[in-house]
Amino acid sequence: MEIYSAWYDGSIICRTMIIAIDFDGTLHTGKWPGIGSPAPYAVEVMRRLKADGHYLIVWTCREGERQTEMVNWLLEQGIPFDRVNEHAPGTVELYGYAARKVYAHLYIDDKQVGGLPMWAEIYEFVRGKEEEYHKQLRIEN
Repeated sequence: MEIYSAWYDGSIICRTMIIAIDFDGTLHTGKWPGIGSPAPYAVEVMRRLKADGHYLIVWTCREGERQTEMVNWLLEQGIPFDRVNEHAPGTVELYGYAARKVYAHLYIDDKQVGGLPMWAEIYEFVRGKEEEYHKQLRIEN
């Protein structure tokens, strides 16, 4: 999947929205360091986001064995993702450095101000942002 491409004026555009999703407290209902059940509708919404063409980065504090357990759990649940804690291809080259915080158009996290909305609300929010993004780029759906 090519994420960045040259625009007609020579500038670089991102062809898809990059979304960073927290793991603990966002994709599952368990308490760290354990992993619980998938959060209600998280699996379905993540699948829809991927089907809509978004680039999904799981953004987590887990590392080592706990990160491996997380990746295996995501695969077992059928939750799609493109990367874990890594920038989308082309991002580092575009911006010239690899910041510790991954670049994304949107971040979904249970620690956000106001708390985590229901996953159906998250999907509708993303769709609205996607429409704004496409209008900004003059891309038609």
